Amino acid sequence: MKNTTAALLLLLIFACSAPSESPEEKALADRISRIENGLYANVQYFGDSIPKFNIEERLRELGIPGVSIAFINNGEIEWARAYGMADSSENRPMTPETMLLAGSISKPVAAIRAHQLAEQGLISLDSNVNNYLSSWKVPDNEFTEEEKVTIRRILNHTAGLTVWGFPGYDKGDTVPTVPQVLDGEGNTDAVRVYKEPGESWQYSGGGYTIMQLAITDLEGKTFPEIMQTEVLDPLGMTGSTFENPLPEKYHSIAATGYRTNGDEVEGKWPIYPEMAAAGLWTTPSELILYAKEFQRISNTQEDGILKASTTAEMLTPGLNDHGLGPVIEEFTFGHGGADEGFRAELIAWKDEPFALVIMINSDNSSIAREIKLSIADEYGLPGIEPIHREVMEMSTEELEKFTGKYTIPDLGELQVNIKENGLVQSAPFISVPMFLLPASDSSFFVTSDGEYVEFLMDGESVTGFRIYGVEATKKD
Repeated sequence: MKNTTAALLLLLIFACSAPSESPEEKALADRISRIENGLYANVQYFGDSIPKFNIEERLRELGIPGVSIAFINNGEIEWARAYGMADSSENRPMTPETMLLAGSISKPVAAIRAHQLAEQGLISLDSNVNNYLSSWKVPDNEFTEEEKVTIRRILNHTAGLTVWGFPGYDKGDTVPTVPQVLDGEGNTDAVRVYKEPGESWQYSGGGYTIMQLAITDLEGKTFPEIMQTEVLDPLGMTGSTFENPLPEKYHSIAATGYRTNGDEVEGKWPIYPEMAAAGLWTTPSELILYAKEFQRISNTQEDGILKASTTAEMLTPGLNDHGLGPVIEEFTFGHGGADEGFRAELIAWKDEPFALVIMINSDNSSIAREIKLSIADEYGLPGIEPIHREVMEMSTEELEKFTGKYTIPDLGELQVNIKENGLVQSAPFISVPMFLLPASDSSFFVTSDGEYVEFLMDGESVTGFRIYGVEATKKD
């Protein structure tokens, strides 16, 4: 009798205990653990030894408050994880449900509505955008005599428009209307045509702001209302919003944005009246539904949020790899985002059933590259590989000639000093000082992204340098 009672008691204990982890669940947990502990630097110059980092430790080392990630495998969200803090002062952790600003990833999402209107015959992508504007017009000038600003050219950044990006507004600021933004009455220059439309490529958030106004003028509703009804809800992004300022009902689940030095963004997050260009609030698990839908349409050729023919046109690369909304690369399509205190990346593979969204509540996005490399290694994803650079030894005396003050037109002064066995560039307009290592007698590379810095020489004297398409002049 005692043995029977004991056996029954054991059965009861096992029956009440939590169910054991399935082999599939364990395999996924192991996979995520390898990713979390497999981060490594984007630029490799250590030889054969590649140091690996843990994601939580790396956040602390880099001074990044938090990061949120979602990953699609075989057309479904396989996992979503969040690390660090959504708000450090409130001791509020980042979770997969925390909302963050998507920055310029707002653009390819907003582009969907323009394509829908074209499919409905309400606009033509190739007509003068002024045909659809009633509250404001693109001023004509000598550059628009032959060619016009069109929605197609706005979508792929060939409209010849100024103002590449927007800094946003702080809580308590007077936030201008969209026409005021376009006329330079906010905190940016006026959006104007400065070269012939269609002639060449120039990134312009100003162009997407014109498109935003055209949509609202045409439909007679607010941009957030239009986007929620026609785009976000149909995609399944029901917890996302283009509303700016962010409504109070979302404040408790919104991440606070942080500067590189750890300071909070004024008012915790910026306000963007330029919603189509920069104003989408979302989560990785919702934003990745954009990628899921476009992959589904492309792979099945079945219509969805847009027709399959429209989707194919959107995903065809034009100048500088820009399609009609997303950026198109060899293996992937997607977009990056940078708002004040926030960084984000959306990547979807064209011929593989994978997609990835990374969102960070900091101006420092360096951990995103390391996360991408770890995930790419784990899943064998093409198109994401580290950059390899060779370091040339240079003495302190040789480094000395590159130090000093430099001037960059329209930006200001930049200081170059010696740091360890290389150089460091710092300036008020650089969010993170750039560490440079020598690659040759007159060239260095940036350790964060591998970009080369070419120093300009006059004999043995340094006269300036060239990087990222800009040229600096050394001061005497």
